[in-house]
Amino acid sequence: MSDKSFIVPHDFSEVADCALNHAITTAKVVNAKVYILHVVSKNKEISGAEKKLNEVIASHEAVEVELIPKVRVGTIFEDIGDFAAEHHAELIFMGTHGASGWQHISGSHALKVITHSTVPFIIVQQKPLGENGYDDIVVPLDLHKETKQKLAIVASMAKFFESRVHVITPNETDEFLKNKVTANILFSKRFFEERGIEMTATLAPSNGFDKEVVKLAIEKDADLIAIMNQNKSNYLGAFGSNYEQYMITNDAEIPTLVVNPIETPYGSSVLFS
Repeated sequence: MSDKSFIVPHDFSEVADCALNHAITTAKVVNAKVYILHVVSKNKEISGAEKKLNEVIASHEAVEVELIPKVRVGTIFEDIGDFAAEHHAELIFMGTHGASGWQHISGSHALKVITHSTVPFIIVQQKPLGENGYDDIVVPLDLHKETKQKLAIVASMAKFFESRVHVITPNETDEFLKNKVTANILFSKRFFEERGIEMTATLAPSNGFDKEVVKLAIEKDADLIAIMNQNKSNYLGAFGSNYEQYMITNDAEIPTLVVNPIETPYGSSVLFS
């Protein structure tokens, strides 16, 4: 039995099924089990939800991955993170769509759910994952000191999938910031080289940097964009049209790996080690 586990919050939508397929593809590669979690608001909804979860699992019978149905009474904002902590999950794969409504996890809901958890998320729209998994991963490196924490998680995924990593940094004009950007690129190059991972570096205009990130991801036909959730300390704040929300609901529907900053040099998740 595998000691690695992933979680897929499932609201019986197509996009949740797409997230489940991402989780299954990844679980096959790293030999993980997958908990499929549905959150209900009342006890009387449990048996109906269990029946539906079993139908979801039956439709994936052919996969060689252990799928475990779980129903919790509570709210998606708290229970997904709590469940992940209890089960020592390494990753949460979650679908998001434009529809609002309590069970449907829209972009702003997704950010609140992510912020309540210490576990990294892969946020999926409708884009399916190829059999090879995440071949190309785009990593925006801005000047927040926490952004380097992503690299350990990206590197461990890249090792498993033999991915190419594409680092993109803002092309700053200020001399001090320019030096920081250069240092970040050199740090990344050394970090990935030491782990035998192929890396490219791109400088993009700092104005409209979020759009440049998505543009590069489309250009590289990327399977994943890795970002930090800088809302960690401010999760009740407005999630208007900010960077994180733009990324997780990007028009190209490229899945987004979202990591919450933590108070350690590289992040505590020794993912897939």
